[in-house]
Amino acid sequence: MAASAARRGEGARASRVLAPLAAALTALLTAASVPVAAVAHQLGGSATSFALGFACLLTGSILARRQPRNSIGWILLASAAFFALNTLASAWSVYVYVQHHAGAPLGAVAVALQPSWAPAIALFAVSILVFPDGRIPRGLWRAALWVFLVLALTWLGGAFGIALYAIATHAIHLDASGNLVMSDRPAGGNLWWGAVQDAFFAALILSAIAWVGRQLALFRRANAIERLQLKLLVSGAVISVVCGFATIVTSGSAGIVGVAGDILGLGLVAFPFAIAVAVQRYRLYEVDRVISRTLAYAILTGLLVGVFIGLIALTTDTLALSGRVGVAASTLAAAALFNPLRNRIQRLVDRRFNRARYDAEATVAAFTARLRDAVEIDAIRADLLDAVNRALEPTHATVWIKP
Repeated sequence: MAASAARRGEGARASRVLAPLAAALTALLTAASVPVAAVAHQLGGSATSFALGFACLLTGSILARRQPRNSIGWILLASAAFFALNTLASAWSVYVYVQHHAGAPLGAVAVALQPSWAPAIALFAVSILVFPDGRIPRGLWRAALWVFLVLALTWLGGAFGIALYAIATHAIHLDASGNLVMSDRPAGGNLWWGAVQDAFFAALILSAIAWVGRQLALFRRANAIERLQLKLLVSGAVISVVCGFATIVTSGSAGIVGVAGDILGLGLVAFPFAIAVAVQRYRLYEVDRVISRTLAYAILTGLLVGVFIGLIALTTDTLALSGRVGVAASTLAAAALFNPLRNRIQRLVDRRFNRARYDAEATVAAFTARLRDAVEIDAIRADLLDAVNRALEPTHATVWIKP
């Protein structure tokens, strides 16, 4: 027992040193990637990667420092390091080979390190499986994880091999984002890697879905705290998936659609932040309120954007008004609809996802209706205590009536 306690103490002391060191090195990589991306004119395309890497860095640092025995913090830190390495390598590759600065150093190293985004995403997905205690589940889940990791390592080895082959044969041809054309469209002796790549992406998607499904299956037998943790995890995952899908759909678009895609891409940070809050158990009792507010404002935003675009089309095309008049009319109409729509949508969402608040409001409304017809002070006092107990569930309630 004494030896085990001593080992735990040594591990905790080592973690207190390693966690800040790993966070500092990752922060340096992230900071270095910003000016390099600016020089290579890649800041706009790297905004999502910057945001996701920073979110993983911040949340991973906190978890690794406060809960060193939980592997999730270290997984997020490693994912942040790979995101930063990929951004830095991609931007420098573009600067050297696409923008034709052949005299710049370390161009070949950047090309070789560019596929670092794959382990970042793979680790990102693994954090779902080990949530919330950081332990790998036993049985088939552990075997499936090993199969996934072997496939990921095979893909990564092939990607690095193709990059080294391109460097050795002086056949480095990159697209505008810094990806090797040889990797995007494998041919000849690299066809096998194309099959591995297809299998890897399919396994990544299926594994992430299966791991989320496992967490949902645990919901029924989870205790109250674990249920709140799972709600937060699934909410963060859903937001990240929706925003990631929107980013993919709008990639390459110009104008307001491209800007909207970049803004929605920032929603990917919801997942690491949700994991950090859930593992730390910080203000978990507000998770239902957070979910209901997020859903309500997401639905409201979608409806108002649809109304705004529809009214612009109606006023400018059908009614033949000028563009400025149409935009002004559409803006006024959307502003007028904001509060009525928000209140209606919030009630509908609370009724499904924030039942405690909906029940409390219903209790208060019923008490208010009864109060209009009440005349006896004792009946009012008893009714008030009953409403407070059902709406707020306090440990003790007393009504003091001043004579």
